[in-house]
Amino acid sequence: MSRQMKFVAFLMAGPTSHHHAMWRHPQTENRFLDPAFWETLARTLEAGRFDAFFFADVLSFYNETVMARGGQMSLLDPVPLVAVMARATSRIGLGVTISTSFQEPYAIARVLSSLDVLSGGRIAWNIVTSAIEREAQIFGKDALLPRSERYDRAEEVLKACLDLWTGWPDGALVLDKESGDFIDEVKMRRTEITGKYVGATGVFTVPPSPQGHPVIMQAGSSPRGRDFAASYAELVFTLQHSLPDMQEFYADLKGRVDRSGRNPDDCAILVSVDPIIGETESIAREKQAYVNDLVDPRLGIPFMSTHTGLDLSQYPIDKPISDIPAEAGSRGSFDVILQGTKASNLTLGEAAKHFATSELCPQVVGTPENVADQLQEFFDTKGCDGFIVTPTEMPGSFEAFTRSVVPILQKRGLFRKEYPGSSLRETIKA
Repeated sequence: MSRQMKFVAFLMAGPTSHHHAMWRHPQTENRFLDPAFWETLARTLEAGRFDAFFFADVLSFYNETVMARGGQMSLLDPVPLVAVMARATSRIGLGVTISTSFQEPYAIARVLSSLDVLSGGRIAWNIVTSAIEREAQIFGKDALLPRSERYDRAEEVLKACLDLWTGWPDGALVLDKESGDFIDEVKMRRTEITGKYVGATGVFTVPPSPQGHPVIMQAGSSPRGRDFAASYAELVFTLQHSLPDMQEFYADLKGRVDRSGRNPDDCAILVSVDPIIGETESIAREKQAYVNDLVDPRLGIPFMSTHTGLDLSQYPIDKPISDIPAEAGSRGSFDVILQGTKASNLTLGEAAKHFATSELCPQVVGTPENVADQLQEFFDTKGCDGFIVTPTEMPGSFEAFTRSVVPILQKRGLFRKEYPGSSLRETIKA
């Protein structure tokens, strides 16, 4: 079989996704507190044969401006949401974002493994390290770990989780009514880990799911983040501005995966795109202009500030963003912003407006055929292995995409018509 695309839907349990005006669109339902809405959306994405959806998560409000104006936020914990959506579906993968900064490995491993068992092996863990001091404060901590240590802790947490998940060998769960043997304790393996940041001692209580353990997903952009992804990630979510940027990231990360001793094909790289689809090219462009004009410019600068760890409010809005020093901030996040603005030499104010529309990712605009052409170009020229599809209206973006673009890609042999198996790992490996 020829190489085929992978699709993962980007979701947040709140008013926006990457596009900070999504909730203001007349066609957006804003039913993000209604479980029935999420169940219906999950069925729509499964009917479109998406590999998975995943919930990005923010553990606190970024700041008062974002809270008041409806910027990016999470109003619900994604774990129970995923459990609800798992019951409404049978094949699509279900991704949960959990930060490694605030929970112990056993708590993370237990909740994810429980979801994985109950969903039939369809869970992915999107690993983040957290970069917002407010998140630390809401958890009762004075501050986050120093930036240089966050991936060190993340690696310890992940290694401990992997060790816990592999404590159950085949045949350990006996369930023999006649003999009374329930678990073969001789086969069970204890976890004995004491690290600098975390530890775990004991026997893991949750039996393995059909896929063994959750799929590992990650979105680091810095050199340290890329190395982490190269060592562990099976799905990588990346924000890239243009095809050359995609190709550069793709080649770099695949090379890192190879140097880490893994098969590059075992790490799928998915770039974020915002499809805007119209019956004609001009209608699609009108839709794009309309929703982009709804963006509140007050959201851009504070959101970029929290995203990068830099106080951008101290700089004039007409200052070229390439002139802003970034040494004290999140180098990976700021590099993504610079990469997405360098061609147009945008000012801080212009960049902030663009960032609040798509986080500088491509808005793939046009008729269904034209959108399919653009995605195929990104895919065929080794810009990616597939896409993180982000909406600009809910649920209309996903309904239009699954109805109109997916059948075209299926007809071209670029996307599956049926799921290859029942677990998420089977789906992404096919």
